[in-house]
Amino acid sequence: MFTKVLWSSIALLASEAAAANFVTNGLALTPQMGWNTWNTFACDVDEELILSTAQTLVDLGFRDAGYHYVVLDDCWSDGRTSNEMLNPDQTKFPNGMKYVADHIHSLGMGFGMYSDAGAYTCGMYSGSLGHETVDAATFASWGVDYLKYDNCYNEGQSGTPQITQARYKTMSNALNATGRPILYSMCNWGEDSPWNWAQTVANSWRMSGDITDSFNRPDPRCPCTEAYDCNLPGFHCSVMNILNKQAAFPSKSQPGAWSDLDMLEIGNGGMNDEEYKLHMTMWAATKSPMIIGTDVRALDANAYSIYTNPAILAISQDPSGSSIVRKWRYFLDPDENGEGEISMWSGSLSQGDYILVLLNGANSPMSMNATLADIFVDSGGAESDEVKQSWDVYDLWANRMPNSTANMILESNSTMAAMNVTNHYWNATETSFADGIAANKSILFGKNVGVVDAMGTVTAEVPRHGVMAYRLRPRGSPTSRKRDEL
Repeated sequence: MFTKVLWSSIALLASEAAAANFVTNGLALTPQMGWNTWNTFACDVDEELILSTAQTLVDLGFRDAGYHYVVLDDCWSDGRTSNEMLNPDQTKFPNGMKYVADHIHSLGMGFGMYSDAGAYTCGMYSGSLGHETVDAATFASWGVDYLKYDNCYNEGQSGTPQITQARYKTMSNALNATGRPILYSMCNWGEDSPWNWAQTVANSWRMSGDITDSFNRPDPRCPCTEAYDCNLPGFHCSVMNILNKQAAFPSKSQPGAWSDLDMLEIGNGGMNDEEYKLHMTMWAATKSPMIIGTDVRALDANAYSIYTNPAILAISQDPSGSSIVRKWRYFLDPDENGEGEISMWSGSLSQGDYILVLLNGANSPMSMNATLADIFVDSGGAESDEVKQSWDVYDLWANRMPNSTANMILESNSTMAAMNVTNHYWNATETSFADGIAANKSILFGKNVGVVDAMGTVTAEVPRHGVMAYRLRPRGSPTSRKRDEL
């Protein structure tokens, strides 16, 4: 009895110690979802833009699809007042920030703002380095729910994980001390390996330089490719550049603390539909925050149906919090009209499900396959129980909203229009993704396209610069889950 009590006490103390070391604000238990100004508007921001976009997010059903935060990025301030408080630009924000926050809250959404762990922001406005306590208190007094915290002009306070961690932890402590739950989105571009320490500081951390609206274009401004000791993360990083860097540390994310691959570019025009589907799929599957970076007031049907695909959002918001893992990658011979790379990614989900993605980064369509032994290599490969059973296969994009339906919603600009599309849209405000998954709601799984038998192989024709993405569901006994009709 004494031994059991002793070890129970030790386990409890260890658990409490671990909890004390991690962000404990109770936020971002699944990757945060929302919208941000920067990728489309840069410094051209004002009160009208923020409030009209917030209203559009409600009217078009984005809020109820799960996109909760409306985030104002850089270029909003007019320096500091005599008492050192940040002062909003009165021309851009004539009613002040609390007015903006209150309005967004009245719509049932959260308000996010931006600052920088440096003397200046990236747009050369006042930064928060050395002003963390007063700035955190100011944000809290305005009703801010989310802080994106950048890395420009950091006065040389970087170069080792310890130095950078201390700089970002100062703001973390200041936010927590306000008593207001404020999601802390750390944006230090992957400098000093934040995947090894940021879980103790922030709800998310940027793991790369800034994204650009490009599938795989090399750019000297994003010099690091797969070099994880990266001294210049840069910007203008393509989707494939970011994915190939993320592949090395998929296990570092966890509920409450996520690896941030930067914003979603879907709808900005630099990629085609297949590339945007790949972008959305992989950000969801790697458990990156899902932050829209386009003007939602001017979306087309293709972009809308990508952003609101319930089967993909269910992957992002899966309660397991597990990231997909790249299990293999091959580079193709350019002489065979297929220059580029192909890869297979898989990972666990809740309810015993798995996700499988066949990614074709090559310049032509490819026939690709994945054996169950490859998919479940981490469970023992061919000898694992998972390989010795059969699986239902669900295509995550096969039930994508038709353009005619998406256009109807966009043209009506009505929340009710989205709510009425019950076979292509999921209202996460009404029923969470976790509850929907637990109840086996078929809309969250995609379309059943067949079965892969024990020891079998999944084969698919994958478009150029595209993915085929599947949810695998074990074919158990009828009592193992209540099946919703497909």
